[in-house]
This record gives sequence, structure tokens and C-alpha cells, in this order.
Amino acid sequence: MSERILLAGCGDLGRRVAERLLARSDEVFALRRQPPDDGNEGIRWVRGDLGRPGGLAGLPQGVTRLVYLPTPDARDETAYRRIFVDGLRHLLDVLDGSALRRVLFVSSSAVYGEHDGDWVDEDTPVAPPGFNGRVLFEAEQWLLQQAAAMQVSPVVLRLAGLYGPGRLQLIERLRAGLAKVPREVPHWANRIHVDDAAAAIAHLLDLPDVQPLYLGVDDTPLPLDVLYDHLAGLLGVSMPLTGPAPAGVGSKRLSNARLRASGFAPQWPDARVGYAALLGA
Repeated sequence: MSERILLAGCGDLGRRVAERLLARSDEVFALRRQPPDDGNEGIRWVRGDLGRPGGLAGLPQGVTRLVYLPTPDARDETAYRRIFVDGLRHLLDVLDGSALRRVLFVSSSAVYGEHDGDWVDEDTPVAPPGFNGRVLFEAEQWLLQQAAAMQVSPVVLRLAGLYGPGRLQLIERLRAGLAKVPREVPHWANRIHVDDAAAAIAHLLDLPDVQPLYLGVDDTPLPLDVLYDHLAGLLGVSMPLTGPAPAGVGSKRLSNARLRASGFAPQWPDARVGYAALLGA
């Protein structure tokens, strides 16, 4: 049976999610402050502002699934709180709840802190090093606490760093000789191809026995120097110089065991292969 799905926020990742939902004959609505002019792809665009309590008129009725994946208009705590905490409350306050059965909140592995390269999974305590992780965790907890009263199954998907078409900042930094990596002590990093992230969202929307929390990451955590050196070799540029680890991003290896056990398998299990395919294209 097809679902009526609302994507709250629909940029690049949202469009990739919509593409998969439409392919299985779901009805897809997408909420944005400024819907695109093209209006293509079968998406039914809805104009609205999650940051304003009165900015959500005209929402569709009978929505059965909600995916919450907006983008703040600034990278500061006020903007994050307005969209991820206040915006989520505003939307669920006005959305027709009679048909709603699942809410999927797209969060981030930024909720985790420093783990000295150890493995991290859904049971690992959070320790957000920055405001973004703190705000996202607050929104996650609020949603999970509302589940019983709302009679919906809430799902939080904490995504690792996204890469893919249009997300090649690392490649440009390597080409420009601006990338630096720690080498004496490995700094573990985690990634997921944007198409795999979209596929994981579509998968979790329909999963019968869904759990409340998943990590969205590929199979292969990599030390930064291993990944950067590999990409530099593919590009034919100099190996990156030695430098400090990224600030505010702890070294850890994220496990996707729970997501894989649910029946999901990434198309790109290793970022080295995923980046190679992008460069080949």
C-alpha cells in the first residue's frame, strides 16, 4: 500500500529520498521556505517556514510518514534551535496526527564526542562537543519522549559525514594542496555516500520492526591519512601535509551493525571506492 509522505526540508538529500519513494509509488510532499521553480520529479511542493509557529498553513492531510531533515539558515546555535527543536514542535503541533504512524528524524553523529578511535554504536553515551550536536540530541530526546502520546513510531537516524555528487569539497582541498592530516596518532573518520543515506531513510520508513535509533554510516571507518593519501593518489597530486586533527570532531569508529541487521546494505561500503566512482564519473 502506498504511503503519503511529507519531507520537512528537501534539499539534495531530500530529493534523493523522494526519488526512491516515488519509485515505489508513494505520494511525496516536500516542505520548504522557498520551493523550487522547476516543480519536477513528481514531488508536491508545500511552502512553509518551520521557524515560525504561523508559517505552516496549508499542510497536506492524511500524512502517514514524516521525514524531518531541514537545513538551518545559519551555522549558529540560535538557528539550529529554531529549526531542529522549535521547528519540530511547531510541525507536529499542526500536522494532522490522525493518520501519522512514523516520524523519522535525520540527526548526526555530531552527538558523539571523543572516543580515541574506539567503536561507537547506538548504545554509546553521547557527549556532544559542539552546539550542533547538543541541539540535535535535545530534539532527538524530545521526539522519542512524545512517541507514546502521539501514537507514532519515532526513528532517529544519526548520519556520518556525507559525500557524493556535488559534495566534493575534500577533493578540491586536496587538489589545492590545502588538506592536512594527523599522522602520528590515527584520527578515525566516518562517511556515508549521500545515495546510501537516502536509501537508508527510505528503508527505515517502511521497516516493520523498527528500533528508535540507528547509525547511518558505511562499513569502513578510515584513518584520515589513509583516506586522504588514497584520494591524493587517485588525483595524482601530492600527499597532504601533516597537520592537526579536525577541531571538535572526535576520533571514533561508527558501527552500522544495527542498520545492516535490519536488512540494509550500502551500495558504497567503503568511501575509497565511492570517491573513486565519483572521480571516474
